[in-house]
Amino acid sequence: MTNPVTLPALQQMKRDGRKIVGVVAWDWQMAQIVDRAGVDIVSVGDTVGINLWGHANPFEVTLDEMVIVCKAVRRGVKRALVSVDFPFGPLQQGTDAALAAAIRLVKEAGADMVKLDGAADFPDAVRAIARAGIPVFAQFGITPQTALQHGVDYATMLKPGLQLPAAMTAKLVADAKRLEDAGASLLDFTHSGPLAGPAVTAAVSIPVIGGLGGGPWLDGRMRMANAAIGYAASTIDQPPETYALVAKIALDAITAYADDVRSSRQIKGGIPLA
Repeated sequence: MTNPVTLPALQQMKRDGRKIVGVVAWDWQMAQIVDRAGVDIVSVGDTVGINLWGHANPFEVTLDEMVIVCKAVRRGVKRALVSVDFPFGPLQQGTDAALAAAIRLVKEAGADMVKLDGAADFPDAVRAIARAGIPVFAQFGITPQTALQHGVDYATMLKPGLQLPAAMTAKLVADAKRLEDAGASLLDFTHSGPLAGPAVTAAVSIPVIGGLGGGPWLDGRMRMANAAIGYAASTIDQPPETYALVAKIALDAITAYADDVRSSRQIKGGIPLA
């Protein structure tokens, strides 16, 4: 096993122009796989609620559930840095609640750092958590709310190659600098785009990673492991552009298993008949 990933190592990767690889994972098995693949960051996302548990919205996920999920991922990761998302609630309840949640996620769940969605609106919480010695992965970027503030349609704003209003790009750069000043160790820039993305990346010394709406203009990328391998049931009927189609493989495998059972054949991997 190579040396464990550290925050100073990620900062050096930014200076060297080497891209940082992040993956979102929610279970022990996948954590082992992505760690073996050599990713740099494993992010335990609150997206587990919608994508794995079938929740109607991300607000249903609790802090207790994030602790359980992070513990599972932590057991599977030996090399990469493990980040865990705050669920909706602790950050919105105030700085004291946010700090308490961060301490719990580090002490009880084993996270190396905590990820705060909408962190640009909570610089005091970022500062308090960072001062406590807990690295912060701060998310910010283009949202329906920021689009509304600048009089731009959100869906239109996300089109490739769209030039953002100069004022919006300036605000995003200012947000990034404020989060760095507050002590954030990494930034997650949502819907960065090829114009604001490079501007923000150049404006701060900490790595800027992008998941949704990111691109090669950032210091690295974040992708859900389940999305990268085509795990969602919906991909069976509507195959996306992805690196594999595990859902179809699983469907074929379980169909073949069911056929063996119904045909009175010995199933694969079962106890051999005497």
